[in-house]
Amino acid sequence: EADADPSGEAALKTQQLLTYYELDLGLNHVIRKHHEYLEEHANFLISVPGGHDGPSGVLVCSENYITYVNLGDQPVIRCPIPRRRCDLDDPERGMIFVCSATHKTKSMFFFLAQTEQGDIFKITLETDEDMVTEIRLKYFDTVPVAASMCVLKSGFLFVAAEYGNHHLYQIAHLGDDDGERMFSSANPLEEGDTFHFSPRELKNLVMVDEMDSLSPIITAQSADLANEDTPQLYTLCGRGPRSTLRVLRHGLEVSEMAVSELPGNPNAVWTVKKHTDDDFDAYIIVSFMNATLVLSIGETVEEVTDSGFLGTTPTISSSQLGDDALVQIYPEGIRHIRSDKRVNEWKTPGKKNIVKCAVNQRQVVIALTGGELVYFEMDPTGQLNEYTERKEMSSSVVCMALGRVPAGELRSRFLAVGLSDNTVRIISLDPNDCLSPLSMQALPAPPESLCIIEMGGSEAKEETGETATSGGIYLNIGLQNGVLLRTVLDTVTGDLSDTRTRYLGSRPVKLFRISMQGSEAVLAMSSRTWLSYTYQSRFHLTPLSYETLEYASGFASEQCPEGIVAISTNTLRILALEKLGAVFNQVAWPLQYTPRKFVIHPESNNLIIIETDHNAYTEETKQLRKQHMAEELIEAADEDERELAAEMAAQFLNEDRPETIFGAPKAGLGMWASVVRIINPITGENLEKIALDQNEAAHSVALVKFSSRPDDTFVIVGIAKDLVLNPRSVGGGELLTYQVTENGTKLELLHKTPVEDIPGAIAPFQGRVLIGVGKYLRIYDLGKKKLLRKCENKHIPHFILSIHTMGHRVVVGDVQESFHFLRYRRPENQLIVFCDDTNPRWITCSCMLDYNTVAGADKFGNVSVIRLPNEVSDDVDEDPTGNKALWDRGVLNGASQKADVVASFHVGEVITSLQKATLIPGGSESLVYTTLSGAIGMLVPFTSHEDQDFFQHLEMYMRQEYPSLCGRDHLAFRSYYFPVKNVLDGDLCEMFNSMDTSKQKSIAEELEDRSANEVSKKLEDIRTRYAF
Repeated sequence: EADADPSGEAALKTQQLLTYYELDLGLNHVIRKHHEYLEEHANFLISVPGGHDGPSGVLVCSENYITYVNLGDQPVIRCPIPRRRCDLDDPERGMIFVCSATHKTKSMFFFLAQTEQGDIFKITLETDEDMVTEIRLKYFDTVPVAASMCVLKSGFLFVAAEYGNHHLYQIAHLGDDDGERMFSSANPLEEGDTFHFSPRELKNLVMVDEMDSLSPIITAQSADLANEDTPQLYTLCGRGPRSTLRVLRHGLEVSEMAVSELPGNPNAVWTVKKHTDDDFDAYIIVSFMNATLVLSIGETVEEVTDSGFLGTTPTISSSQLGDDALVQIYPEGIRHIRSDKRVNEWKTPGKKNIVKCAVNQRQVVIALTGGELVYFEMDPTGQLNEYTERKEMSSSVVCMALGRVPAGELRSRFLAVGLSDNTVRIISLDPNDCLSPLSMQALPAPPESLCIIEMGGSEAKEETGETATSGGIYLNIGLQNGVLLRTVLDTVTGDLSDTRTRYLGSRPVKLFRISMQGSEAVLAMSSRTWLSYTYQSRFHLTPLSYETLEYASGFASEQCPEGIVAISTNTLRILALEKLGAVFNQVAWPLQYTPRKFVIHPESNNLIIIETDHNAYTEETKQLRKQHMAEELIEAADEDERELAAEMAAQFLNEDRPETIFGAPKAGLGMWASVVRIINPITGENLEKIALDQNEAAHSVALVKFSSRPDDTFVIVGIAKDLVLNPRSVGGGELLTYQVTENGTKLELLHKTPVEDIPGAIAPFQGRVLIGVGKYLRIYDLGKKKLLRKCENKHIPHFILSIHTMGHRVVVGDVQESFHFLRYRRPENQLIVFCDDTNPRWITCSCMLDYNTVAGADKFGNVSVIRLPNEVSDDVDEDPTGNKALWDRGVLNGASQKADVVASFHVGEVITSLQKATLIPGGSESLVYTTLSGAIGMLVPFTSHEDQDFFQHLEMYMRQEYPSLCGRDHLAFRSYYFPVKNVLDGDLCEMFNSMDTSKQKSIAEELEDRSANEVSKKLEDIRTRYAF
C-alpha cells in the first residue's frame, strides 16, 4: 500500500514488523513462526544466546531505547540509552546503537554495544527461570565509531572503524568493579527521560595495535614536493576531528634501532655467528680502506681485539665457516679462524691479489688478479682444502656469488661469475665436473654484483603440521646502469631462464642476502635501497623509505631478531622492517574539520586546504554555547544548591574533551564550520589557519594569477552561506580573495564578492578566473573592492562541479548532466557551449587528458573517457566566419554536437579524485584514481595493439576460469550502468598468478601457446612500467 501511495502519507504511517523464523535442519527450510508490530522504528537487532547458553530472543535497538523481546509469555522490557552529561549536541537529537559484539562463555554472556558517538556500553540481562527480568547497561569505554566490532576469545576487541584507522584493544577489565554507575530497566523513569553519564579516557581497554586505513579519501594529488625523485601522494582523509592529511610514499617503513659514528668512512660490513646453532650474531665486522674493525654484539656493541681477525688490512669478505669457525678474506690471502682461536692462513701466490670472492658455510671461491679462479671446499674434519685445478676466465672478474648450502648436502652446486665482457657465467662445483662452465647469459650492461637465493618456499609449521616446501633458485644480477635482473636458475642443468627486469635507480646496483620472516631476501642498493622478498606467496620488490645506504648485512640480536646492519657515509646503522607487504608508508598530519579540496602553492610547495563540516560548531560558537549552558545550569539550581551548581559549571567550562577521541558535538542541520589552512606537507607545520564564521561552508578553492597583477598570486575560496541540504536552500555565497604573502606562508584577505548561489568550482583562465556559481559559468577579473563579472553562460543544466581549461576551450562538469564543452570567443566576449555528452553522468571528479579528451567519474562508481569526434573539433576551431549558427542549432535543448564515449568501466566505488600522473621515475603517464573507501588505483594506456589483444584474451579466459567469490558475473558487474568499453580488468588478470599451476598452464597454452612464466612476466612488465 505504501508503495502505491504517491503522496507518501501511507509510508509515514507504516509500522515495522519483527518476524521470527525457525530453521528446520531436517528439511533445510526456514519456517515463519511469528510476527509482531514494533512501536518505534528499529535500526539494529542483537541476537541473544539461546538453549543452554541463555534465554534466547532479541534486543531491538531503536532511537533512544533498547528493548528485549521474545516469543511466549516473556514481557517486553525497555531501557533508555544513556546520554552524555552536559553534552553540546542538539538536545532534540535521538541516540542510537550502531554496532555490537557478543561475548559468550559456558557460565555467562554479555554484549558490547556502541552508540553513534562512540561510547561502548556493556549490556547484561538478569534472568529468572529463563525469563528476562531486567536489562542492565554500564558505560564501558569510548572508541572511534565502528562499522563492526568483534570480541576475540583471547581477550581482545577488534574495532573496524567506520572511517579512519582500525584498532585492536586488549580488554584489561570487564568493568564489573570499577564504581561506574549501573543503568537498569528496573529504574523508574518518566517517558522521554533518560540516564546520564560522563565519558572518560580508556579504562577497561588498552590499545595494542592500529591498522592504517585511508578511508575515506576525499581528494588526492600526486606531486614530488619533498624532492625525492619519486612522487608522493598527498591525500585528504577522514571525517570531522579525526581528519588527516596523509603523505604516502612508495616504500617500506624503516625503524631505526641504533646509529653510531665510526672513525672514518667504512666500505663494507658483515655479521657472523660463533656457532651455526646460535640464534643471534656474535660479531659485526667493519672494513675500512686500510683496516678492519671487529665489534661484539651484546647488551652494548663494543670493539674486540682477540677475535682472530687481522685488523691491519681491509677485508673483502668475512663469514661463518662450518659449525663454529670463521673466515676472513683479505687482498693477500684467506684467514681460517677455528673456535679455539687457532688460525690457518693461505697466502696468494707471487704478486697476485684477491680481487673478488664468494663464500658460503662450506665453500670459498676467490678470483685472483688476471681472472684466475681458485676453489676451496671444507672437508669433514673442518679443514679448508684447495681444489687442485684452477680456472682462467676469458676476461676480468667483476663479481661472484655462491648460493647457500642446501639442507642435507655438502656443497652448493653452482657458482655465478660476472665478467667485464657483459656476461654472467654459471660454473659447476660438482666434484665430477668441477669448474666446468654450464651456461652463460649476455647482459645489456656491465654487471656490478650477483646474489643466488632461494625464494618462494614456505617454512614448516609445527602448529598446523605443514611441511616445508622448497622454492625456486633465483640469480639476481645488479647492473652498473641501475637495473636489476632476476633470473631463474635451473637446479639440475644450471640453465638461466625467465629474466625479469626492473630499473632501481641511477647508481650501480649492489646486492646483499638477508633473512626476512625465516626465508631469504635480497637487499638491492642503488640511489634508493630496495628489498626483494616473498610475502604471502607473492614476490615483492619495494624500496625502503630511508636515506641512501652503501653496504649492508643481515643482523640478528635479542632486541632485533631480523634486522639489517648497514653503513651510510661514516655511520653504522641497525635497522628493522616491520610492515612487510605494504605498498606505501604514510605520515599523517591532523586537521580540524573534514577536508574538502586543496591546492599546491608551486613556489613554496605548501598546501592550501579548505576544511568544512556540516552539523558542526565553530570554536567561537562552541565556547559561547558552553558559557550559555553553564549559566543555565546555575539559574536552574535552587538557592541552597547554587554553590554546588557553580562548581559544576566551572568544572564543565574547564573540561576539555579531545574531539579526536570523543567526537565533535552535532550542532544540528544547516550548521556549518570551516577553516582555510596553509600547511607544510613535509614537516606538518601549520603556517596559517583562518577560521570562517558559523554557517559559512567553504566549497571550492583555486590559485589564480591575474594579468593586471602578474607578480602576485591569489587564492580564491568559494563559500556558501546558511546552506540547508534537504530541502535544498542557500542564503547566497561569497568569493573570498586572499593574496598569498611571505613566500606562500600567509594569506591576506583583499575583499569579499557576494554571489547568489554556491561557488562550486573555480579555475584560472587567461589571466582571469572562471567560476561556476550554481549553474552559471562566469568569468571574473580582479577589482579593487571585489571581483568584477566580465562574462556569463547560463546554459549548464544543474550545478557546475568542475572546470578545466586548455587554450580557448573550457570543459565543465555538471552534477547530473556529464560534461559540456565550451569555447571562449574573445572578440564577442562570449562563452558558447558547442558540444555535450549523450549520457547523464553524476560527476564527482574529472581530469582533462588532452585538448579533445576528458576523463570523469560519477557517484555510482563508473569511470569514463569522453572525446570530441574529429569533425567536431575542426568545426569549432576553424570557423573563420564567426557564424554562430552551428552552435545555436541545439538538439533537444542540448548542444548541436555530441561527444563520443571512448572508454567506460564500473569500478564499484565512488571515485573522489582523478589525475594524470607518473608514479615512478622514468615511468609512463597513467590515470591515477582514489576512492571513497580508501583504495588507490590506476588506469594505464596500452602502447601496442598486440598487448591489448593479449590481455583481452587473458581477461576472457579468467572470466571463465576464475569465478567471483560472491557469484557475480564479471562482465555484468563491470557493465553495471554503462556497457564496459575499451577497459580491461587488470586486477582480474593478475589473479592468474594465484591460480593452480595446472589451470595456469592450460590458460597459457590457449594464449598462442605461451608458457605460464611468459604470462606472469607480461603481467609484471605492464605493472612495473607504470606503477609499483
